Amino acid sequence: MKQQRIFPGFILIGFGLYFYLQQKNIVLFQDFFTWPTLLVIVGAAFLAQGYGARDYEAILPGTILVGFGVHFHVVNKFEIWPDHMGTFILIISLGFLLRYQKTGNGLFQGILFLSLAVILLFSDKVTGYLGLIEGRVGSAWEFWPIVIILIGAYLLFIRKK
Repeated sequence: MKQQRIFPGFILIGFGLYFYLQQKNIVLFQDFFTWPTLLVIVGAAFLAQGYGARDYEAILPGTILVGFGVHFHVVNKFEIWPDHMGTFILIISLGFLLRYQKTGNGLFQGILFLSLAVILLFSDKVTGYLGLIEGRVGSAWEFWPIVIILIGAYLLFIRKK
């Protein structure tokens, strides 16, 4: 039986601490009084529900919310952190892979999103390498979005289990 009190308890404690610290105006936490912190609190509540109450379907939204919240906190603080659409897809793939670890569902989606994130995050480097080759491969690289569309259409309309 799943414990339904973990998620609301964690939300109330997290929001309570957030608003208490904001009200006391503690300088140490000044940078955390933003909406990404609220994403992290809600995501952490989902993760606590997922792992603490063995409600493993809550792992995916928890990972996504914590990941997005952390991303928005650190994207302007660390120059090494990528501010790219591929980062969001990488966070989503991490959610699928963590959920797969507990449920056995979502490995295909996790690997698919991970592959797409790697392609997006490193496409400029790959394009540079292909530019060195200057041949058929370089011009074929322009059609990779169409290949993704065709694979998606195949999965939706042709492949039947």
